[in-house]
Amino acid sequence: MDPSLWQYQFRVIMLGDSTVGKSSLLKRYTEDHFMEAINETVGVDFYVHFLEVEPGVRVKMQFWDTAGQERFRSVTRSYYRNSVGGLLVFDLTNRASFEHIRDWHAEVCEHVLPHRVLFVLAGHKSDCDGHGKRAVTRDEAEKLAAVLGVPYVEASAKEGHNVKETFELLALRVYQGLMSGEVELHEGWDGIKCAMPLVLLGRRSSLAQPGPARKNKKECCA
Repeated sequence: MDPSLWQYQFRVIMLGDSTVGKSSLLKRYTEDHFMEAINETVGVDFYVHFLEVEPGVRVKMQFWDTAGQERFRSVTRSYYRNSVGGLLVFDLTNRASFEHIRDWHAEVCEHVLPHRVLFVLAGHKSDCDGHGKRAVTRDEAEKLAAVLGVPYVEASAKEGHNVKETFELLALRVYQGLMSGEVELHEGWDGIKCAMPLVLLGRRSSLAQPGPARKNKKECCA
C-alpha cells in the first residue's frame, strides 16, 4: 500500500499494566517480529501502520504505546485526549492486570471528555493457555467486555495468533463509529484526521455514495 495515499488517520493508544505485552503486540503487528525479551516502555513509544478497513478505504494507524508503570502516568495521560481508539490489554496469566482493566478504562473515559474513545479488550499471551498458566477465563473476560460495551479477543504476539485480527477489529470499530456519527471529526483534535488524495483510482471519493450499506456515510474533507 502506498503510504502517501490514505483517507483517514486514526490515533490509537495502548493501555494496560506494565509487562502485559503491549509493545510485543505492536511489534508483531507492525514489523511481524517477536522478541522473547523486550525492554519496558519508558513514557510513550510511537508506531505507524497502514491498512484498508474496506475496499478502497485506506487508513493510517498511529499507535501510542504507553508505559504501564504508575510513575509515568502523568506523561501518558497527556495522550488520552487526542486518541480515538484504545486497546485495553491484560495478561491472561496475570490476574491483577485483568482486574486493573476497569481502572484503565475509567481513567481514559474521564480524561477524553468531551471526545470519545472506542475500545477493544485484548487478552494477551493466549499461547500459555495449554500450559496451566491461565489466570483469567474466557468467560470472565467476555463478561467484563460486555459490561464495558466493547469487543473481546484473545491473542499471542509470540505465536502471531489473532494479532492482525485484534488491530483490524479496532480500526474497523473506529471507522464504523465515524460513519455512524458515534465519533466525529473536530478541528484541533488529533484523534481522527482526514486527507483527500489528489487522485484515488480515478475517483474523488466514494464514501458519500448512497446505498443500502452506505446510507450513514458522509464525505470527508470535501
